[in-house]
Amino acid sequence: MKNSDNDWLFEITPKNKFFSLNLKEVWQYRDLLLLFVKRDVVTVYKQTILGPLWYLIQPLFTSITFTIIFNKVAGIETGTVPPFLFNLAGIMVWNYFTACLTGTSDTFRSNAAIFGKVYFPRLIMPISTVISNLLKFGIQFLIFVAFYVFYYFQGAAISLNGSLLFFPLLIALMGILGLGLGMLISSLVTKYRDLSYLIGFGVQLLMYLSAVMYPMALIQNKMPDYAWLVHYNPLAYIIETTRYMLLGIGSVSFWGLIYTIGVTFGLFFMGLLVFNKTEKSFIDTV
Repeated sequence: MKNSDNDWLFEITPKNKFFSLNLKEVWQYRDLLLLFVKRDVVTVYKQTILGPLWYLIQPLFTSITFTIIFNKVAGIETGTVPPFLFNLAGIMVWNYFTACLTGTSDTFRSNAAIFGKVYFPRLIMPISTVISNLLKFGIQFLIFVAFYVFYYFQGAAISLNGSLLFFPLLIALMGILGLGLGMLISSLVTKYRDLSYLIGFGVQLLMYLSAVMYPMALIQNKMPDYAWLVHYNPLAYIIETTRYMLLGIGSVSFWGLIYTIGVTFGLFFMGLLVFNKTEKSFIDTV
């Protein structure tokens, strides 16, 4: 019996489109996506003594360190909100961004062996990283809730507001921003290896420009000449809005959020364009 083209279930062909989300193919490989998510969650701390407890230890110790150095020693005021809770809210969201960025920024090089042997949508790898880190963020968020309840019954002046309903959208925005930057850097690392060494340093420097350990208003009052470095950073608006939603401190800048959304999706689409182009020939340069 003569086969026709319609007999094939899937047809693997080179991508001719410069821009393609390829969501239909990603959905067809959803089982593989879930498998990679499970791998990312299970294997990271599989051979460690404390295991998943590291998800809790890291933000707690960082918050304590920030509270001692920036609030006690440097004297940064957090208003009526306990400094530890103030820092924990910012660190919790910041950790999700950095985990997404660092996890996706080495996609091509770290998965070259798999990519060279079997075909599947390459976009699955960075997406799985963002989803698995969302689970880690959920664990850290539960810790934040526990301390929030503790401080609330201790009489701390903290409050929630109706804008909290949009908090999942804010976290999604942070994940998309990390994914976009990660795909862009991952594509560049295939040709410029030096970038992989700059990621750690760059992330640490970016943290100080993202209002993680201080309110945005503070930098405007103390160092107005350099405030633009924070005001043009979309991460600062996400973290500031997070604290407003969860703690009722600070303010929400409408235009700042519009700017953040524009930059986030701009970087995402730029990263996707470069990622799609790089996946066609990266195996020759990695």
